[in-house]
Amino acid sequence: MSLEKDISERQMEFSVFCIESIAEKLGIKGDEVYKILTQKSQLLNGYIIPYYDVLHTQSKDYVINDIMECLRAEGVL
Repeated sequence: MSLEKDISERQMEFSVFCIESIAEKLGIKGDEVYKILTQKSQLLNGYIIPYYDVLHTQSKDYVINDIMECLRAEGVL
């Protein structure tokens, strides 16, 4: 699934950071996390990118735990 809107380089870097951090925490590959965030949920385009301005100011643990909590709430994890 391609991104539906233009995003900044910083938003892209933050998205990759989130994907790779979640992959590390779950012990799976980044491409699997990307699919989870774009195909099984809409968290990448519906939460991580739109709320970059707020999320990137938080700690790594906070961001990753927040995203994983959202995935659990959606029944994805």
